Amino acid sequence: MSDAHHTHEGPGYASPDEARLQPRESVAYVACLYEGTGIEEPDFVAVVDTDPDSDSYSEIVHRTPMPNVGDELHHFGWNACSSACHSSLARDRLIVPGIRSSRIHILDVSDPRAPRIDKVIEPEEIKEKTGYSGPHTVHCMPGDIVTISMLGDADGNSPGGFAVLDARDFSVVGRWEHEKNGQELMYDFWYQPRANTLLSSEWAAPNTFKDGFDPADVAAGKYGQRLHFWDLERRTKTQTIDLGAEGLIPLEIRWQHDPDSLQGFVGATLSSNIIRFQKQNGSWEAATAIDVPNEELEGWPLEGGVPGLITDIVLSMDDRDLFFSNWLHGDLRHYDVSDPSNPQLKSQVWLGGLLGRDGGHPKADGPLNGAPQMLQVSLDGERVYLTNSLYSTWDNQFYPGIRGWMTKLDRQGDGTYALDEDFFVDFTQLDTGPARPHEVHLPGGDCTTEIFP
Repeated sequence: MSDAHHTHEGPGYASPDEARLQPRESVAYVACLYEGTGIEEPDFVAVVDTDPDSDSYSEIVHRTPMPNVGDELHHFGWNACSSACHSSLARDRLIVPGIRSSRIHILDVSDPRAPRIDKVIEPEEIKEKTGYSGPHTVHCMPGDIVTISMLGDADGNSPGGFAVLDARDFSVVGRWEHEKNGQELMYDFWYQPRANTLLSSEWAAPNTFKDGFDPADVAAGKYGQRLHFWDLERRTKTQTIDLGAEGLIPLEIRWQHDPDSLQGFVGATLSSNIIRFQKQNGSWEAATAIDVPNEELEGWPLEGGVPGLITDIVLSMDDRDLFFSNWLHGDLRHYDVSDPSNPQLKSQVWLGGLLGRDGGHPKADGPLNGAPQMLQVSLDGERVYLTNSLYSTWDNQFYPGIRGWMTKLDRQGDGTYALDEDFFVDFTQLDTGPARPHEVHLPGGDCTTEIFP
């Protein structure tokens, strides 16, 4: 693991090795939604106790409701992370967008167990100043800015792009990119400062996916299959890789945390492949590293069987362990990727899913539905948190009556991962009605937030 030869003065950590040595997280933040449930309540951020020595272990100890109904909280992130190495900012604000409303909430987490809303940016301002809607991935970037991938234009069509907030006062600065050079669809992004490169992936325009999944839209080319590489300094797109049928709907990007790395992984959701990208001979290349075959299922309406539907992937801080979720099959897989060219399956846990292989949880009230979806890995790589909700209309389409839950896996002595039978959060038991949990973040940063200069 490469360490930078500079003084790290700002928030975050000087290197991945330093990040791995941080104290264990005592709480987790979870984006939770009522959108799509039929319950007219605001979405909220839940604080879940993750301290096994606590009397409230595995319980929701605080909820921060949003001011409005219908946001659909989805992905969120920090105002500052390890890449802001010379910033005077503290890691004390969460940027929490609503993917459906295009409203962006700024949460003050100075009290880690009781976040409060500090500021709300209304969608009209975002659309006026950027021309975009559908905020998704949030990353802090050097220069005291927060960059957010935006999935659509102001009307919910393509092209999407990037919006920038000032990380000090959270004013809307405008667009990040200077030259799109043909980029239309947008989803996730990651950047590697030493490589002067930003990488973005593709889902679809909000108007394509917001009401549910129609396979005809794939055939019509409305869903993505490309990776876009950008010059980080010039903010221009320099190369596109078309993944073809092996890379339909490439969503989550996990570049290795080693700041000198020129490789990483992307989950191609519909193709159910893990794509490895790397730079060779001056240009970027991509190829399938792991393939999840479709499974036959009686009554499944589409030809070719049920795809795994890889909806999230996470890479451990030491770049050795890769985790991904097959949301339709119902399994969470763990691969040893210490040799990225030869991934080895080490652990597989079944929870919910359509294939009838649910292993269940001893604290659950009956069989699980939904399946492992959003994943988060602790800085030390010892714990993997998971939730089961994907997106409101897709939840309702594939798992009617989905019941929200969260659990975790722990690393075992042999390096595999197994279910924590004492950790289970049942989101159906709330006084405001059953909610659905989505993305998870940890107070000191985690494996999907920390980028190193």
